[in-house]
Amino acid sequence: MDLLHNLALGLGVAVSLQNLTYALLGCMVGTLIGVLPGIGPVATIAMLLPITFHLPPTASLIMLAGIYYGAQYGGSTTSILVNLPGEASSVVTCLDGYQMARNGRAGAALSISAVGSFFAGTVGTILIVLFAEPLTLMAQKFGPADYCSLMALGLIAAIVLASGSVTKAIAMVFLGLLFGLVGTDVNTGAQRYTFDIPELSDGIDFAPIAMGLFGIAEIVVNLERHLTRTGAIKVSSLWPTRDEMRRAIPAVLRGTTLGSILGVLPGGGPTLGAFSAYTLEKKLSKTPQMFGKGAVEGVAAPEAANNAAAQTSFIPMLTLGIPSNAVMALMVGAMIIQGIQPGPEVMTKKPDLFWGMIVSMWIGNAMLVIINLPMIGMWVKLLTVPYRFLAPAILLFCCIGAYSLQNSTFHVMQVAVFGVLGYIFVRLGCEGAPFLLGLVLGPQMEEYFRRAMLLSRGDPMVFLERPISLGLLIATAALLVLMALPSVKKAREEAFQEEG
Repeated sequence: MDLLHNLALGLGVAVSLQNLTYALLGCMVGTLIGVLPGIGPVATIAMLLPITFHLPPTASLIMLAGIYYGAQYGGSTTSILVNLPGEASSVVTCLDGYQMARNGRAGAALSISAVGSFFAGTVGTILIVLFAEPLTLMAQKFGPADYCSLMALGLIAAIVLASGSVTKAIAMVFLGLLFGLVGTDVNTGAQRYTFDIPELSDGIDFAPIAMGLFGIAEIVVNLERHLTRTGAIKVSSLWPTRDEMRRAIPAVLRGTTLGSILGVLPGGGPTLGAFSAYTLEKKLSKTPQMFGKGAVEGVAAPEAANNAAAQTSFIPMLTLGIPSNAVMALMVGAMIIQGIQPGPEVMTKKPDLFWGMIVSMWIGNAMLVIINLPMIGMWVKLLTVPYRFLAPAILLFCCIGAYSLQNSTFHVMQVAVFGVLGYIFVRLGCEGAPFLLGLVLGPQMEEYFRRAMLLSRGDPMVFLERPISLGLLIATAALLVLMALPSVKKAREEAFQEEG
C-alpha cells in the first residue's frame, strides 16, 4: 500500500502543468541534442546547470532527466537515416540501422528502435520503483565507514568499466580527487591549494568545471572534425514485418536486461550498455555474418540497452547519492545547487521530488515515442544547420551561464581554463567521466573517512570491523584483482570494439 501511495503522490507531482511542461521541454531538448552530432547530454546538461538556480528543484531535475534519456532516442534517428550518430551510445546503431534504411526498411528500424526504447525505459522505471525503497532503507543503516568504503568501490568500478586505458582512467580519477581538495578544510578552517586566490576559498564551483570540461572541449573537438553528412533516406511504412518482430523481441528483452544491470554499475551507462548488447547479440546469433548488413537484432538490442541503462543509472544516484556516470555526477551537482543533499534522505525528506521524478520518467518516455516517430522529417532537417553556426551560439550560452552563477567574470575564466584542460584530455585519449566522478565523490569520501576516524578514535580497523564496510572493501579488492586478469582486459576491449 505504501508503494501505491508513493506512486499516487509522484503522479500528482508529475502531471502538474509546470512539471509536464519541463518534462516535455527536457524531452524535446534531449531529442534535439541527440540528433545533432557533437553535443551530447553531458555537454548540454553541463551548460544548463546555471539555469537550475532559477527553477524549482523538482522541475529542474525532471527537465535534466528528460534531456538525458531523450538523447538516447534522438541519436537513433540520425544513426538510422543518415549514418551519423548524434550521441555516443548510438554509434553502434549505425552499423545495422543505416544498412536497414538502405535496404528500404528505414521505417521498420525506426519503429523497432522507438518501441524497444520505450519498453526498456518502462522496465528501467519499474526497477527504480521496486528497488528504490529497499536500497534507501539499507542505506540508512550505513555509517561513515560504510559510506567511505562504498565510494571507494564506486571509484574502482568506474576505472574498471571506463573505455580505453585503465592507467589513464586511474590518473583521471586521482586528478578529480585532487581538484576536489581545493578550498577550505571543513575541520580545521585552513585553506588548501587556493594559491591565495579568494574566489577559490569555497572550492572550485562544479558548474564551470562541467561546462568547460564537456561543453567547451566538445566544441573545439567537433570543429576539428569534418562531419560528412550523407543524404537522408526517405521513410515509407513504419510497420515491421512479422519476421523482423520475431527477431527483434528477444533482442529487446536481452538488451533491456543487460542495459539495466550495466546502468546501475559505477562507470557503466548507455554507451557501455549499447556496445555490450551488440557484442552479445553477435555472439548469440546463428547468422553473425548478417551483422553490419542490416540485422534487426543489431538495432533492437543496443537501443533497448542504452535506454534501460539511462533509466537504471538513476538508482544509485537517488538512493545512495553515488553517481554511476558523468551525467549522474552532473545530476548530483544540480541537486547540490538546489541545496539538496543526494542520498537516502531524499526519499524521506523530499518524497514529492523523489517520486515525482520517477513517475515523470515514464511520462517522458511516452512523450518521446510521440515526439520521435511523427516528427522524423523535422529532426533530420536540423542536420542541415552547419556546426560552425551552432558552435558560437553554444559558446556564448556557456559564458552567459557561467557569469550568471555569481555575476563574476572569474567563473567565465574557469570555464575557459577547464575547456583547455578538457581539450588536452581528449587529445591524450583520457575520458572526462572518471575525472568528474573523482571530483564529486572525493570531498564526500574525505568527509566520511574523517567522521569514521573520529568516531573510532583514530582506529583504522573500523573499516574491517563493520560488516557492510568489510563486504564493500572485499568487493573493491576483487575488482582490483579482476582488473589485472587478461580475460577481463579482453572483455573490456570487446565491449567497445565497434567504437573506433
